[in-house]
Amino acid sequence: MSTTHTPVGLKIPLRNLHLAPSKESVHHWFGGDPVGTAVMNALSLTFPDGEKLFIDAVRHFRGAAEGELVEQIRGFIQQESVHAREHETLNRLIDRQRYPGADVISALTRERTNQARERGPMTMLLATIALEHFTAIMADQLLQEDTLSGKVPEDIARLWRWHAVEETEHKAVAFDVYEAVTRDWSGWRRYRLRSLTMLLVSIRFTRHITDYACLLLEDDGYSKREALRAVRRHLWSNPGLFRRGWRTWLAWFKPGFHPWAIATPRAFAAWKAEFDALAG
Repeated sequence: MSTTHTPVGLKIPLRNLHLAPSKESVHHWFGGDPVGTAVMNALSLTFPDGEKLFIDAVRHFRGAAEGELVEQIRGFIQQESVHAREHETLNRLIDRQRYPGADVISALTRERTNQARERGPMTMLLATIALEHFTAIMADQLLQEDTLSGKVPEDIARLWRWHAVEETEHKAVAFDVYEAVTRDWSGWRRYRLRSLTMLLVSIRFTRHITDYACLLLEDDGYSKREALRAVRRHLWSNPGLFRRGWRTWLAWFKPGFHPWAIATPRAFAAWKAEFDALAG
């Protein structure tokens, strides 16, 4: 499905699922690969505070919403709240004795989200629309390739698949809120601000995830140089978590872009049905 606006009648349901895995699953869970595990854990450690920022950003501006967007905001807030809870549970399973860097990552993420809060609601909303585009890119990759199947414990794979489905469902909510809030602006002003924000957020987000994953690898015994080389290879070369989504990232800079202009992978419907059934 590809369209230049949010599909009419789109529902964003609450699935109050408890999917955090067992403690036995979490050590080098990414196919036994410490690098892939460090990258995914680095992402997960940023989610609880990040999701709370997204919720507060959208909630602040919900008075500007009309029609179906009002209910979609409600669904967005509910879904992101459960994401924060489940990743918080997952993150607590990371052995802090072995990986003290996990606490450093959580503290840095909290500090950086607090800095965004201090700059006011519009800065929070701009950060949200840009970072929601990143999460949609990564969800899209997982839906297309299902890189977790066969090498990741099923309980962890299920959590990430569920997250990917819901990030896809609500990928345009913050963007639509931004469009509603800035409806009286010129098209150029709206486009310029979101484009500059994406450039800034892209630099910071990719650098932070690199730094965070390196911290976890250093806890695994890698030297700083070895960790940096390994993480960069994973993110930009093989498997290329950030590199593979470059077309979707670039689409953001197209005038008239809308998140639903990115076609939804075929796997989405089947995975959505699975989690709808789990949620009863």
